[in-house]
Amino acid sequence: MEFKTFKSELILLLAATIWGFAFVAQRMGMDHVGPFTYNGIRFALGGASLLPFLLVGLKRQQDKIVTVTTAPSLSFVLKSGVFAGIFLFSGASLQQVGLVYTTAGKAGFITGLYVVIVPFIGLLWKQKSSPGIWGGALLAAVGLYFLSITRDMSIEYGDFLEFLGAFCFACHVVIIGRLANRIDTVQLSMVQCGVCSVLSLCVAVVFEEITWQGISAAALPIVYGGVFSVGVAYSLQIYGQKGSHPASAAILLSLESVIAALGGWLVLNEMLSGRAFFGCVLMMAGMLLSQLYPYLVGKRGSSNKKEAKV
Repeated sequence: MEFKTFKSELILLLAATIWGFAFVAQRMGMDHVGPFTYNGIRFALGGASLLPFLLVGLKRQQDKIVTVTTAPSLSFVLKSGVFAGIFLFSGASLQQVGLVYTTAGKAGFITGLYVVIVPFIGLLWKQKSSPGIWGGALLAAVGLYFLSITRDMSIEYGDFLEFLGAFCFACHVVIIGRLANRIDTVQLSMVQCGVCSVLSLCVAVVFEEITWQGISAAALPIVYGGVFSVGVAYSLQIYGQKGSHPASAAILLSLESVIAALGGWLVLNEMLSGRAFFGCVLMMAGMLLSQLYPYLVGKRGSSNKKEAKV
């Protein structure tokens, strides 16, 4: 393995670690503030942490010859950011409220289901799903049963909210995917973070008690969830994926769920039952299968072609 590739994969592992422990920070923060207050301040900090990247991007645009016709209008950027921000707000809100009723580890695995849900949403645009997607979805569904469905066939409330949140995050991923090639990524991220922050704070003002004492006590989890989870990990992901194979990147970033469970155990003393642990293993297998199937098939196909030539 080349040093450059090794370095990129270490960076991706660091990004996954930051995101995994973010679930722990989110739970700890709600010991002092409400879920919407936490999200409101968190995403405000997250958007602000992207400001240096915005300034660098604007400087690069000035150095290049950019015509008016190729650059998206400000109104289009704002409209797109608001649309994406609404889905981000929905997913983040369901995830944060769900964490009041479930563990960080379970939340990490259930939220990770968005990687399996995204291709199914793509069916609305007549995008075909591979056998790996169907197999991964089946494994993930069985895993979710063992993780969250009780023996009397009911799902725990917090896990249900996390599951709904995973659908919102999947919709958000699809929206970002359709906009990514038309709008500067940092600009879009800043607008959607701002929208998510404003909506969260509006709900917090109506339904939660906001005190400076509570915000001060939750300062460390809020800063971690905003600056590190949004700003730092975001930039690490972009930098790491430039020098890493897509299959390797998918595996490393999927470890976010495992690290969330590990962080919940180390920091919050959360424990998973044997049944729940088995469900996590199945869900992880489903996520990896859905992400890696195209590369496994492609590699096998290219190998068969070489043998045919010989």
